[in-house]
Amino acid sequence: MLSDKWKEYDYQAVYDTSAKLLEKKPFNNTVLVYRGYSAFYLAVSATESQQAQIYIEEAIHSLRLAIMKAKKKTLGQIYYMLGKAYFYKNSISSYHYYADSAVEYFLKAKECGYKADDMAEYMGLSYAKLNMTMESIAAFSEALLYRESDALLLSIAEQYSKAEQNAAAKQYLFQIIQRSNDDSLIIKSRVLLGNTLIKEKDFAGAQKEFEAILAKNENSAEAHYGMGLVYENQGDLVKARSEWRKTLRIQVNHSGALEKIQQYK
Repeated sequence: MLSDKWKEYDYQAVYDTSAKLLEKKPFNNTVLVYRGYSAFYLAVSATESQQAQIYIEEAIHSLRLAIMKAKKKTLGQIYYMLGKAYFYKNSISSYHYYADSAVEYFLKAKECGYKADDMAEYMGLSYAKLNMTMESIAAFSEALLYRESDALLLSIAEQYSKAEQNAAAKQYLFQIIQRSNDDSLIIKSRVLLGNTLIKEKDFAGAQKEFEAILAKNENSAEAHYGMGLVYENQGDLVKARSEWRKTLRIQVNHSGALEKIQQYK
C-alpha cells in the first residue's frame, strides 16, 4: 500500500508503485498526490543534477494534475508543495525563471488557509530572486515569527541593504556578528557591513570589518576587494591596486576587482 510505504519514508517505493497504479488509472487523485510528493523528496535527496531535474519535473507534473480534482481540504497543501517544487526547480536550473511560479503557488496555499512554518521563508527567498525587495522583507519578517536563525537574519539584512535602508540592515548584521557561531555567516555579515559602511563613508569602520575577516581568512576575495575600496577612498591607489590584485589571485573572475584594475591602469 502506498500509505504504508509513505509512513516508512520509502519514497522510492511510493514513486515506483504510483507509476504502476497510474498506468491503470491516470487521473487517480490520491495516487497523483503520492507520486508528486515522493518525486519531490527524491529530487531533494538526489546526488546527480540530471536525476534531480527528472524527479522535480515529475513532481510538478503530478501535482498540477492532482489540483484538477483535489478536495478543498487538501488543495492548500498541494499548492504549498507545488510552491516548494518550483522553488527547488529554480535552485537547480541553469536559468532561474521559476521563482514567480513558486510565489504564485505559495500565495494560493495561503488563500486556502494552509499554514507551514517554512512557507514565509520560502516566499522571502523567492521574492528576493525576483528583486521584489519590500515583499521579500515582509515575508522574511513573517518567517521570524515561526523560526529565528542567523541565516534568516542575514537574508533580511541583505534585502534591507538592497532597499538602501542601511540602519535596519546594520541592526541585523550586528546581531549576527555578536551571537553567531557560524564563521561563514559572520564573514558574510562582516562583508555586507563593511560595504554598507563604505556607502556611509565610514572608511575606518569598514576597514575594521575587512581586517577582522582577513584575521580569520586571509584568502577572502571580498575582504581584499573591500580593503581596496577603503584605500581608494582614502586616496592610496598603490595599496588599493595591491588589494585588488590579491583579490584576483584568489578569484580570477572577480568582476569588481577586474573593473577597478582596468580603471586605474
